Amino acid sequence: MNVIRETNFEFENQTAFYRGKVRDVYTFGDKLLMVASDRISAFDVVLPRAIPCKGQVLNQIAEKFLKATSDIVPNWLLAVPDPNVSYGLACQPFAVEMVVRNYLVGHAWRTYKSGLRELCGVKLPDGLKENDRLPNPIITPTTKAHEGHDEDISREEIIAQGIVEEEKYKQLEKYALALFERGTEIAKQENLILVDTKYEFGELEGKIYLIDEVHTPDSSRYFYADVYEENQLCGLPQKQLSKEFVREWLIQNDFQGKEGQRIPEMTDEKVVEISKRYVELYEKVTGETFEYKNGSNVVARIEENVTEFLLENNRI
Repeated sequence: MNVIRETNFEFENQTAFYRGKVRDVYTFGDKLLMVASDRISAFDVVLPRAIPCKGQVLNQIAEKFLKATSDIVPNWLLAVPDPNVSYGLACQPFAVEMVVRNYLVGHAWRTYKSGLRELCGVKLPDGLKENDRLPNPIITPTTKAHEGHDEDISREEIIAQGIVEEEKYKQLEKYALALFERGTEIAKQENLILVDTKYEFGELEGKIYLIDEVHTPDSSRYFYADVYEENQLCGLPQKQLSKEFVREWLIQNDFQGKEGQRIPEMTDEKVVEISKRYVELYEKVTGETFEYKNGSNVVARIEENVTEFLLENNRI
C-alpha cells in the first residue's frame, strides 16, 4: 500500500515550511496547511517505517472531533481540502500540552508502579491497580518541546515560570476538562471509554483556540467499555485502541527513545498490523466505515487537491 513519508511542495504565496514528527506544515501568512503524513513516532522518535492510512485516519478523526467540540472552544480548523490535509488559522501555541487522565495507565501507571504517588503535582491515592479508574479526571501537563522529549511539569511550575499566565492557564484547564467530558460522552455512544488524551491550545489576537488534532489514536487512548469491568476483576489486560501497543512493542524490544538504544526492525507484518489497528480505531470511535484513499500516487493527489482548493478560494 502507498504511504506518505514526506511532502516537499512549493505552493504559490507559501511563506514558510516546517516538518514536524508526523506532519508537514505549510504557512500562508496567518494560515496554516497541515499535511498528515504516514510517519509514526513513539517516545518522541520518528520510527523508520511509515504506516499506510495512518495520516488519513488521524486527519479525519481530528476533523470530526474539532467540529463536534467547536461549541466548547473555538478551534483552528477552517477546511479539509484532502483526506490527509487540514487548513486553518496560524495560532501562537502555548508551550504546554494539557494531558487529561481518568485511568491509571501508560506513563501514569509506570510512574505509580515505581512507587511515586505524585504526577505533575497531582496526588494519587494508594492501592490502585493498572488501568483502574481515578477518583476524578486529572490534568498532568507537559512542556511542549520543539526537539527531544516533552517533560512533566506541574501547574504551579507553569505559572511560576511564566510559561502561561495564571488566568489563561485556568482557562486552558476549564477547556481541557470540558473537552474531555465531551469526548467521554461521544466515546460512550460507541461503547468505548476515553481513557486519557492531550490537548494543545494556541492564541490569536488575544483569543484562545484549540489547535492540532483531538481525540485521535495518536493523542488519546480508548478502552472497550463492554469488557472493562470483567477484565479489571480478573486481572486481565485491557483491550485498548491507541498507540500504546506500539510503545509496548518497542519496550519489549528494549527501546524507549533513550540515548544509545537501537530502534527495533518493524517487519511488513507489523506495519500491516499497526495500520489495521488505526483503521479499527477510526471505525470504532466514529461509527463509520473507513474509506481508503491511498491510491497509487497519494502525494500527487494531495498537491492537486490543495492547489485547486487554494485557487478556488482565492488563497493564492
